Amino acid sequence: MPLLSFWKSNRQEVLKLNIEQIVSNAGDGNLRDNNVCSEELRQFFKACPSDHLFRHVRHCFESSFEKSGLVLQDIVNELGRRLDFEVENGLYQGKSTSIGFDGIWRVKEEPALIVEVKTTDYVTIPLDKLAAYKDKLMGSNRVSRDASVLIVVGREDTGALEAQVRGSRYAWEMRLISVEGLIKLVQIKEKSDDPGSLLQIRQLLRPFEYTKIDRIIDVIFTTAADVESQQVTERELPADEDTYRQTRTEPELLNAKRQQAVDAFARVQGQELVKRSRTLYWSPDKDLRVCCAVSKKYEKDYQPYWYAYYPKWDDFLAGGKEGYFILCCMDRDEGFALPFRWLTKNKTNFNMTERDGRSYWHVALTTLQGDKLGITVAKLGSKTSLEPYRFSFSTQ
Repeated sequence: MPLLSFWKSNRQEVLKLNIEQIVSNAGDGNLRDNNVCSEELRQFFKACPSDHLFRHVRHCFESSFEKSGLVLQDIVNELGRRLDFEVENGLYQGKSTSIGFDGIWRVKEEPALIVEVKTTDYVTIPLDKLAAYKDKLMGSNRVSRDASVLIVVGREDTGALEAQVRGSRYAWEMRLISVEGLIKLVQIKEKSDDPGSLLQIRQLLRPFEYTKIDRIIDVIFTTAADVESQQVTERELPADEDTYRQTRTEPELLNAKRQQAVDAFARVQGQELVKRSRTLYWSPDKDLRVCCAVSKKYEKDYQPYWYAYYPKWDDFLAGGKEGYFILCCMDRDEGFALPFRWLTKNKTNFNMTERDGRSYWHVALTTLQGDKLGITVAKLGSKTSLEPYRFSFSTQ
């Protein structure tokens, strides 16, 4: 069965397969440049949850198999996409008529990265050859002079390679990272919602003077501050503290509920949704975008659930062809997907908090007849039923 059809009909079964089995189900199972096997495998990686990508890339090192190096190249390029680079895949095998890079990672208004992927078998690397790739790409106007080379290696013990790069004339043009290091950057990025954190993370992949370590500290500080800010807001009290006081819900439970809601909504839409950050998800083509917020239940019937909606979330949803703000309730097996167009029309009538350099709209739910919920449009003093936007977590 072709991989993508198998994935669409039996997602959980495919997630149980190891990477060798997945490759064998892609096209004719023979991985080559520009064939169906390659195309299906890359499309699968775009939709695959990050945790499973990490598992597959580690399998490439722990259990070497035929063409594992080619699979490794594709997964590394996908990890680049998870860091929001636009990725141009290179060839599996170089040709005299082509430039032999493994990938080019681009972001608008930032220097490109020319990526070279090496397995654990490499002790030294022909740096002159990598520099020649850059020269040829510059000559064909595919990268600018300030582009740099990122060497991604399977081993974490890279002392010999570091010394080779550091002692060469290319020390200010090349950067070295292990696959495990790249995985950690993706994990950090997916825990943060701050675009500033992502910018800092990407800067680490480019050569910079590291006697002064402020840039590394900036990444740690910015990301930690963002995660702390999100956790504070999710347990922040929307109004009267005494009457809204609740026991804090653990972040792990909130995140599990969020993932349940997103998975259910993806089934409703008949599309894959890939995690971009802590609360943001998008389809592999980035056209469908989702932001999912979670609220515990407060002890007031007229306003039992409350959410913050951030301008940065609004910007993210605006960048797609279709966007939804999903409201998820910890004690309910259903969610509510507010279309972005509805938010655009109504958000100015929500209450808003602006303090300490951050701002967000208040999204408060209210109880309607029976167990049904509505959304309070505070400045108009009106309530809108959420029934048209409701979806069940059990929808198949």
